[in-house]
Amino acid sequence: MSALYESRLSQLQLLHRGKVRDLYQVDADHLLIVASDRLSAFDVVLPQPIPGKGEVLTRVSRFWFGRTGGILPNQLTDIPVEAVVTDPAERAQLGDRALVVRRLQPLPVEAIVRGYIIGSGWKDYQRTGAVCGIPLPVGLRQADKLPEAIFTPSTKAAQGAHDENIDFDETVALLGRDLANQVRDAALAIYTQCADYARTRGIIIADTKFEFGQDQAGRLYLIDEVLTPDSSRFWPADQYQPGTSPPSFDKQFVRDYLETLDWDKTPPGPELPQEIIDKTAAKYREAEARLTGGGEG
Repeated sequence: MSALYESRLSQLQLLHRGKVRDLYQVDADHLLIVASDRLSAFDVVLPQPIPGKGEVLTRVSRFWFGRTGGILPNQLTDIPVEAVVTDPAERAQLGDRALVVRRLQPLPVEAIVRGYIIGSGWKDYQRTGAVCGIPLPVGLRQADKLPEAIFTPSTKAAQGAHDENIDFDETVALLGRDLANQVRDAALAIYTQCADYARTRGIIIADTKFEFGQDQAGRLYLIDEVLTPDSSRFWPADQYQPGTSPPSFDKQFVRDYLETLDWDKTPPGPELPQEIIDKTAAKYREAEARLTGGGEG
């Protein structure tokens, strides 16, 4: 399977190269988003690509955008990639990694929803009994299901820096109360609907990160990626057991490996063994196959 660490398109202006995505200007109203095969962990981009990862992210996002349009409009357009990348060689390098989307103004918060207590939320809970200022029941175990999903936003850090969890009052200060309420309600509704569906496919979505943007009229849209193995924790339902960190279909597998190294989680990231790269690529493909019935199992 081919790998794409960085896209290079001569026909379009590169606006931004993020941790995973490359953004190109199509025109005043549209962007081309290319999901590369780069992998970031602990907010550091690792030096090797995960072959096929960007294609999985793009197809899975497209799948969820299609299922959530009734809750909130999203960035997708009907413009095919071939219409804006007409050079055959450049089009070929993209594979299934690109989408033409509406150009929207991203909001300055990451909308994180947690249905289970794990990761930084678990660490916050152990220290304070709460996550992002939301008190939780006493006696929860690692990976326990929460009584109901909670909205726990974070700031958007610059590349190489770490995102910071914030409470809802800080979100209101950044967005205004009406918009903060819209974002919270949409994020919880999308997570709940999609997590219920994923459970029927044998996958628990423990938590996820959404991104939202606005058009010039102030209308809210779902943007970026949706419920992918990069933005979410996916656990196999048949192996779920509270009290431990469950196995996963996402980059938690890489995080767990990196935790065994003597690395301070600052750039540059360490080289990954080929076995870790291959297993990670397989986990991404399996997540797609389980969720959508497509991809490679």
